[in-house]
Order: sequence, then C-alpha cells, then structure tokens
Amino acid sequence: MTEQDLFAVVGRQRAYRAFNDEPVTDAQLAPLLDAATHAPSAENHQPWEFVIVRDADTRAEIGELTRRAWEAHGRAFSETRLTPQLLAEVEKGATRGIASAPVHVVVCADLERGLKATIGSSIFPAVQNLLLAATAVGLGSALTTLTTAFADELTALLGLPAHVVPVAVVPLGWPARPLGPPRREPFAQHTHRERYANPW
Repeated sequence: MTEQDLFAVVGRQRAYRAFNDEPVTDAQLAPLLDAATHAPSAENHQPWEFVIVRDADTRAEIGELTRRAWEAHGRAFSETRLTPQLLAEVEKGATRGIASAPVHVVVCADLERGLKATIGSSIFPAVQNLLLAATAVGLGSALTTLTTAFADELTALLGLPAHVVPVAVVPLGWPARPLGPPRREPFAQHTHRERYANPW
C-alpha cells in the first residue's frame, strides 16, 4: 500500500449499518484481525480477544440486545444530539441493521493482560485498525458499544470467562448500498498552534 492509498482509505472509512447477504470468509477476515493486532497497546500487553460470531441465532440475540439498549436509553440520549437524518440511520442500524451483518466481531478485553484503567487505550486502537482494514478491502463495518449495556447477557451468550469483558461489537459485511464519503469538519477548525485559540 502506498502512502496515497493509506490516506485514501482513512478518508473513506465510515460507519455502515446495512449489509447484503454475501458471506465473509475466514480468508477475508483473517487479514483484518491481523491488522487489528498490530495496534499499539498499553505496556504492549495486547489484551484484546476477538469472538467471531457467524451463527444466525447468536447474531440475532446480539441484535436483540442492541435493540433493547437503544430503546431503553440509546434513543433518548441521541435524539437531542443527532440530526433527524442521522438519528434515523442509527436507529435503523440499532434495531435491524447490525443484526443483519453476516459477521459480528465482539471485541473483548482480557483484564489479566491489561489494567482496567488502560483498556480503552489498548482496545480502541485495535478496533480502528479493524475498521480501516475492512474499508481497504471494501467491507462495511461500524463500531458500537451500545450492546455492552447488557454486558452480563452478552458475556453469558458468548461464554466469556470472568476476566474477559466485552468492550465493543463490530458488525462486518458487504455493504447493501454504496455510501458517500464521511462528513468531517476541516481539521484546521480544531487545531491550535502552541496555545489554545491560536489558529492553524
């Protein structure tokens, strides 16, 4: 991959919440997981654990947990913070789209290999690598932590031991439709020279 390719992938990465039925094979998934494990982690303890869920019933149960979390508190939290268009898109994903992804990557943290205080700084770089790698090969993906509102139920569903906690769910699949580039404000609007409020 050239430098230009890397920046092009970064510029295309966005959340997909609608997928078609085409499967994602182990051969297609393995390089994405390999990319995820090349993320930095606190003290290089690499506390990530990935549970790959393809079973339709288990995916449906993960989708149901996500829907419940959305309807219990996610929608109320988001409806004053998101535009109506984005709210509708997120709701569709939370109530139907995520469950339809052919693969769920449940990203977990092994608390015996990482301090609880540094789990986020280890797990989320790995998730970002996973999202970027998916974008590079044309797969759609999204990051959601909504499902972990029911962490105990998700733990039981996946048979996680007590020291392994679910941190995020990444649905993966081939996009149901193409989406345009993500909408981002120019970096200069949020960049300061030397001291805050000195413009870039």
